Formats: sequence, structure tokens, C-alpha cells
Amino acid sequence: MRYQPLPNSFYIKNRQAFCEKMLPNSFAILASNDPMPTNADGTMGFQQNADLLYLSGIDQAKSILVMYPDAYKEEDREILFVQATNELQQTWDGDVLTKAQASEISGVERIEFIDDFERLLDYFAFEADTIYLGHNEHKKRTTRDLQTRQDCFIQRIRQMYPLHHYERAAKITRELRPIKSAEEVEATQGAADIGTQAFKRLLRQVKPGIMEYEIEAEITHEILKSGGLRNAFPPIVAGGKNACVLHYTSNAHQLIDGDMVLLDFGACHAHYNSDTTRCFPVNGRFSKRQKEVYLSVLHCLREGSKLLTPGTSHADYEENMAQLIEAQLVKLGLLTLKDIKEQDPKKPAYKKYFMHGTAHHLGLDIHDVGLYSRPIEAGMIFTCEPGIYIREEGIGCRLEDDFLVTEDGHICLTKDMPIELEEIEELMNVS
Repeated sequence: MRYQPLPNSFYIKNRQAFCEKMLPNSFAILASNDPMPTNADGTMGFQQNADLLYLSGIDQAKSILVMYPDAYKEEDREILFVQATNELQQTWDGDVLTKAQASEISGVERIEFIDDFERLLDYFAFEADTIYLGHNEHKKRTTRDLQTRQDCFIQRIRQMYPLHHYERAAKITRELRPIKSAEEVEATQGAADIGTQAFKRLLRQVKPGIMEYEIEAEITHEILKSGGLRNAFPPIVAGGKNACVLHYTSNAHQLIDGDMVLLDFGACHAHYNSDTTRCFPVNGRFSKRQKEVYLSVLHCLREGSKLLTPGTSHADYEENMAQLIEAQLVKLGLLTLKDIKEQDPKKPAYKKYFMHGTAHHLGLDIHDVGLYSRPIEAGMIFTCEPGIYIREEGIGCRLEDDFLVTEDGHICLTKDMPIELEEIEELMNVS
């Protein structure tokens, strides 16, 4: 077993919290993702709908959760639908969850096969006034140009029941999921620990001439070997000028003596993710300029993360980080006070060298759900990731840690991952 599953009491509690926020006489339907096709009979693999995972723990395609807290019959208040198995399916794909296994994982007592879903759905719709449906909602990653399984499912339900009132399940899950339970914190800490182990191992392998994809391979090897489910996202391994491309993913270039490498990666453990960025010199020694830039970014990380405390608004946090970066750009000789005084407020001068946000929710998704208009609260997990990118010098530096917000401050979940210049150089030069 790759990891210790979360107890079903966690999912029971999550469903109770969800149902408490539903309108009277309503029911919710959360459906699984499907494996996405490539060509012929190939697929990209399967990754479960995060809301369904949060409410049931079921990591399997062709699964549907229905919650109807006001149902007349008690047995109709929670039903989990899973796919049935047969001998042919077992031969090709192996076992799927039995009803007993699905009940044990989720804590849902009533388990039905998915072939019976529409028949039973009619009973719920006949009684209910409102239907909650799930859909992927993210301000930067919409699916309007892609017909997903969720889109088809929503169209189908609306065609079947056109006169019902509809609500978005995501409004409830985005309110609940940002506050992490003890079980979620433990899973995230496990992901952070796997990432730390992978990074320490990697530093001993790096030498001039290595390919960026070899570093990616080392990271992937250690994550899987240590019980991680997968990379949290495709690792960014960017040497030299490639580090100035924020979402560089080709990882195809050879690293030469003098390059500094930007490594942005994470581990997925028990479905929860870490997200960290570290920079290191491929030859094991930072140059004078690399050291200056690195220490400036580290300063911003240390000072900026202090604002990840209860009550801070996200806007205030980002404004504080921008001011920290701006001051360091002046220190590095990249901006002058005159540049800042004469800048267009709508296009601040620092944006030339620092052009992204520095904190996002972290959890079942890398950019986890949550409204940034909501002040920071205890129990939230955020990244902190300042950076400075100097295209004309071929230097890009970003440093990123993961923080659990507590009642009186925060805890760095990735504190054991080497970040001090001296420690990185020492690990890289151990014979």
C-alpha cells in the first residue's frame, strides 16, 4: 500500500458539513472524472474529481455520489454508485471496488451499481425542489472550449428535469475545502517530506552536462519510490535563461557549467500535494551574481511569509510582497528610485522582473479551491513563492515553501527542504 488511507470518519464529517449548507429539500450529485483519451485506445490516465474525493474517498472512474439530506426515506439520504465488475473486465483491468469496499472507504452505507443511477434519480427528482451539480470552477482554467464528462452530465440532468432549480456544488466545496483538517495536514506533510527526500537525493546527482530531463527523472524516481502517487504536476526543470519562462515544461536542454537551475516540483501523497521551488548551481557553487539574486528572493520569502496569518487579506499580502521585491530590485541595481517614482501605477516597474502572484491555496488540487476575497484563516495551507527573473542576465530565481496557517501564525511544512546557500553547496559537493 502506497499510503495509509484517510479514515472514513473524515469523509462522513465532510458530507455532513456539505449537507448543512444545502437548501431545504435539495439533493446533490457529484460524479467522477473519466480517463481522458489520447489516440487510438490510449488514455492520459485517470485522476479523480477532487470534490468527489473530498466527500467520499473513492478513487475510481464511473462513480457517483448522491446526497439528499431531506429525503423521506432514510436510505435515500446518501447513496454511492459504483461500477459493477465482470469476468472480462477483471481479466483486462483487474478488480474494481466491491460494494463492501466502497462502503468501508467512504462510510456510505448504501452502495448501488451505476447502471441503476437514472432509475433511482427519478425518485429523488420527483420529491426535490433543487439539484446541486458539480463543475470545475477556476478563474484561470475554464473548460468552456472542452466538452467534459461534467458538461455532458449537466446537460443530461437539465434535459431530464428542466423545471427544477439548480445550484452549484462548487460554491459549497470551495467554502469547506480551504480549511484543512488534521488528516489533510498530515497527508500534505507526507507529500512535503517525500519532496524533501527527493530534493536532497537529487543534489548529489547534479553535475555540469546533465540534461534537464535527467533531473526530472531523478525527482520522479524518488517520489514514486517513496510511496507518492505521482508528481503533483509536471516538474519544471529550467536551467539558465529557461528559468525566466514561468511555465517552462520541455525540460529538454543540457545544463552547462555556470547555469543556475530553477526546480519547481511537488509530490502527491494520499491525494494531497506539496508544491516547492528551489534553485541551485549546476556546478555546485553559486556565482557572486547568482548569490545576490538568490539571497534577495530568500529575503522576500522569509519576510513575505510572515503575513500568512489569520485575518490578513490576500490583497494586502500580495501588495506587501510586491514592495519587498521592488526594494530588492533596487538593491540589485535593476531598478532605480527614479524608475519607481515615474512609473505608471497601472504598470509598475517591478513587473519587468516579477510578474506573478506569490500565494495560492494548496490541497487536493495544486491551485486548490478558495476565494481570494476571503481573508486568510487558521487551517488554510498556502504556498509562498517570490521570484526575480532577469532575462538579460539569463538568471531566473524563485523560492517556494508550503505553510499551514495557525491561530497565532504559521508552520512551514517544507522547512526540512534545504534552502540556505551553504547547505545546498555542501550537499552538492559531498563526495
